[in-house]
Amino acid sequence: MSALVSIITVNYKQAQVTCELLESIGKLAYNALEVIVVDNGQSGDDTSLYQSVLPNVRVINSSENIGFAGGNNLGIQAATGEFLFLVNNDTELDNGLIESLLTHFEDDHVGAVSPILKYYDHPDQIQFAGFTEINPITGRNELVRKAKSSYPYCTPYFHGAAVMLRRSVVDQCGLMPEEFFLYYEELEWSRIIRSHGFELLVDPTVHVLHKESISTGKNSPLKLYYQTRNRLHFMRRNGFKNWTLFMLFFMFLSTPKQLVRSLLSREWAHLSAFSKAWTDGLLHKRFGFRPL
Repeated sequence: MSALVSIITVNYKQAQVTCELLESIGKLAYNALEVIVVDNGQSGDDTSLYQSVLPNVRVINSSENIGFAGGNNLGIQAATGEFLFLVNNDTELDNGLIESLLTHFEDDHVGAVSPILKYYDHPDQIQFAGFTEINPITGRNELVRKAKSSYPYCTPYFHGAAVMLRRSVVDQCGLMPEEFFLYYEELEWSRIIRSHGFELLVDPTVHVLHKESISTGKNSPLKLYYQTRNRLHFMRRNGFKNWTLFMLFFMFLSTPKQLVRSLLSREWAHLSAFSKAWTDGLLHKRFGFRPL
């Protein structure tokens, strides 16, 4: 008997994009699926729309926008599957993906597995094949753009756009940290899961097509705010010994660079978002910048 896999996706004002994901799920050959859409910041109810594409989809409406982490956690709490497959609503899935990811959980030390992420518009280009470790001075890490092997390999962090987790691992390690709201939450969750002794793998034999940054925009004040705020919060939360060096780097290199960029481009909203992120990141404010 096939293990039940709960596919969970969070929608924020992109119903048509979510329908395209559901259409791709409907073509999968793996039958033991439970599909959950968490509609974030939803004032109405698009259940009938989603069910017109995938009749068995379950829709959870949240009138408040509770963020990427909060939305996924709603879905996780409602899910009944032995395995949880979290995917962005701006992705599309292919046959064989579910089956391949599941094979790696035969090893009890594996806590989560990510597929390769490729750009939807340029499927010959890899967006994610793993992450590097967070640099203790810059507070940043890099996407690995080339598979390290033809066999599964470890990564320090998984990508929240597509990751399968064992339900028992989530029960043991806890839900996705909601204080981040958006960005860095998967890095912190990965760190927590690893601290419990589990491995995070990349499966290089399968991929997901990712449309990337549809909800937040590629260069939006919202994205800048949360990436900056959560960078500060992540570094402080994890007690890096190089906190002083990080703050010196952030104050005297990162901040002037961002300020000059915003001023030269006359991006006043970006300037405001960055300044607010500074304050909220240092004061540990949870939801300082709410999208419309």
